Amino acid sequence: MERIYDEDVCSCALNRIFGFKPKIAVALISALGHAADVFRLRRSELDRLLGPFSAEKEKIGPRILSEAASELDGLYAGGYSFTYYNAPEYPALLRECEDPPVGLYIRSVSPANEIFNCRPAVAVVGTRDISGYGAEWCRKIAGDISRSVPAPVIVSGLALGTDIIAHNTALEYGAPTIAVMATGIDTVYPARHRHTADRIAGTPGCALITDYPPGTAPLQINFLRRNRIIAGLCSSTILVESKARGGGMLTARLAFSYSRDVYALPGRIDDTRSQGCNILIREKVAEAVISGKSLVESMGFIYSKESRTPVPEEAVILSYGEKYGQDKVGRLARVVLHIRKNRGTTIEEIADSTGYSYKEVLEYAALLESDGIICTDLLQRCYIRVK
Repeated sequence: MERIYDEDVCSCALNRIFGFKPKIAVALISALGHAADVFRLRRSELDRLLGPFSAEKEKIGPRILSEAASELDGLYAGGYSFTYYNAPEYPALLRECEDPPVGLYIRSVSPANEIFNCRPAVAVVGTRDISGYGAEWCRKIAGDISRSVPAPVIVSGLALGTDIIAHNTALEYGAPTIAVMATGIDTVYPARHRHTADRIAGTPGCALITDYPPGTAPLQINFLRRNRIIAGLCSSTILVESKARGGGMLTARLAFSYSRDVYALPGRIDDTRSQGCNILIREKVAEAVISGKSLVESMGFIYSKESRTPVPEEAVILSYGEKYGQDKVGRLARVVLHIRKNRGTTIEEIADSTGYSYKEVLEYAALLESDGIICTDLLQRCYIRVK
């Protein structure tokens, strides 16, 4: 019976009861001292604290404690973990926010005290419908952050576009990354990101986290609510691309409301995917990102030139120098040079500029893309893939 009054069990139960009203649960814990004390209150005391018509009040009792104990025991047996508002390993910056979750479910090979509070955290967020320009700069930004000293944790939401690029870049550079999910800890959404989620969960210092109980489906409101955790975990938030309204904008504004540093990548004024960033810069909510080096130094880290990625033309020579003759390598390098100087150029424009046939350029582009040097979109526009 005593197990149900353990602090992790009581916190888990309060998280289930007040999941959409965390301020109330945190206020109760702060006033009483412990989550367990909430479940020892008499009915008259609950009436006084929550009001006689509180729907949540009726859920406070032995039944939900028993359910929470069974849930946690099952999670612990499966290798998951759980941290709660009063625990020493709970993220310190998140605790400072006005609406922190009472508890966090964690999937990781590392204990919570090695995931949180050991190093600074930086959020990299933005649109799912990311452009070639945004993808290029997202990789560069995440790469420069990952190489900085000390290397912070890169935090994002495991979504399509910006999020998955940020996570994969951190993993590529050996930097820690945290994915804040909008589902239960037992669900990966979207399913296509399961491989990346497994890599995150299996890499020391990295983690999948959520405040939603197991079995929670990916409802739209959950994605909006989880953004407060992304912003709250981090000392800085970087918005790569966003429309005037969107999840990335919400995260950036939340970070600003938490008195955290906000940065935004400026873009063309006629590009809807850059409107949000440009608005935040205009309103002086965010500082403009003008280079990876200045961004890293502005956040208080030391910019590192170690593991310098060769410019694309060098990469062509390194990749194909021993495989093809000098003439073909030179042609490939010239195509890459044109793309680097003319972001978004088309196959046809490359052919006109270089004097090569359309068919030849199409072949070169397919080869370069398959080897990860460039990427192309549906309109055959070409971009350098920044690592």
